[in-house]
Amino acid sequence: MEREITAIKAQKRNRQRVNIYLDGEFAFGLSRFVAGWLEPGRKLNETEIQKLQEEDTYEVAFQKALQFINHRPRSIEETRRRLAEKGFGEEVINSTLEKLQEKNWLDDLDFARQWIENRNTFRPRSKRLLAYELRLKGVADGKISQALEIYGGDEYELAYQAGVKKAKKHRHETQLDFQKKVGGFLGRRGFHYGIVKPTVEKLWDEFASIETERPDNNGKMEQK
Repeated sequence: MEREITAIKAQKRNRQRVNIYLDGEFAFGLSRFVAGWLEPGRKLNETEIQKLQEEDTYEVAFQKALQFINHRPRSIEETRRRLAEKGFGEEVINSTLEKLQEKNWLDDLDFARQWIENRNTFRPRSKRLLAYELRLKGVADGKISQALEIYGGDEYELAYQAGVKKAKKHRHETQLDFQKKVGGFLGRRGFHYGIVKPTVEKLWDEFASIETERPDNNGKMEQK
């Protein structure tokens, strides 16, 4: 049975979508993109109506994904999880992800690069911890290794940059307390002992040299 389109009206809350009226009654909503070829007076059978609604589901999923990845960089798996949370089926999700990857709008290697560069700039940490964070984002080990090799940077320099602010905060303490607090901080940032020890020593030497006097490990004032 065919039904006639009697009106196409823009939705008040979302101007990118329209309401379709069939035989004088509201029938369903569509994105403007999907409804672009429709016009009042056109007749639709049940198969055409079903196809329109299916196409709209794919379009809505694509737009939801675009909104998600435009907010900040996302991994493929993060985007998959988001679409699943929104109630889209596996076929729709896979199609949406493929489309985004074909357009180079979703790329795990580029996501890993941006994640690593952001961390290295604002909150430096070890490559081991970076790899752990990227795995939580669903990035494959191969992509992680590739990104770390290209963009990971030098671990000694990263440890130093990570420890500078902490060293400034504890520069008035004894060397033992300084080592414990700065060393513990770097350990929590994922750096292993072989990097933490020389980095803490370097930071102590640098910040100790700018003090005229400071407490020794017994709490007595030591002249510089």
